[in-house]
Amino acid sequence: QVQLVESGGGLVQPGGSLRLSCAASGSIFSIYKMGWYRQTPGNQRELVAGMTPAGSTNYADSVKGRFTISRDNAKNTMYLQMNSLQPEDTAVYYCNARRITLASIPLNYWGQGTQVTVSS
Repeated sequence: QVQLVESGGGLVQPGGSLRLSCAASGSIFSIYKMGWYRQTPGNQRELVAGMTPAGSTNYADSVKGRFTISRDNAKNTMYLQMNSLQPEDTAVYYCNARRITLASIPLNYWGQGTQVTVSS
C-alpha cells in the first residue's frame, strides 16, 4: 500500500508559479513510476508529467517548457514546479504512483487531489 498526499495548490495569477508536492508513505517510494495528472469538470483525468524510477521524464505537450517534475527518493516526495501558469492550467491536480509486481499484479495509487486555479 502507498498513501499519497498532495499539497501546494492554490490561486495564482496568470504568469505566476506554483510548486506542488506529493508526499508518499507506506512502501518503497523509489520503485514506483510517479506522475502528476489533472482533471477539470466534465473531462477525463489527463497526464501532465511522469517520471520513471530511473529518472526519465515525459510531459504533456501543453506543459512542456513550463512544468518540471522531480522526485526526492530520500524524502519520499515528488514535486511539480509549474511556471508561466495560464488559466487553462486550472484543474484539480492528482499525484499517482504505480508499478507492476513480480507476480505481474498492477498496483495503482492516487492522492486526494489539490486545486490549482489560475485567474486574475
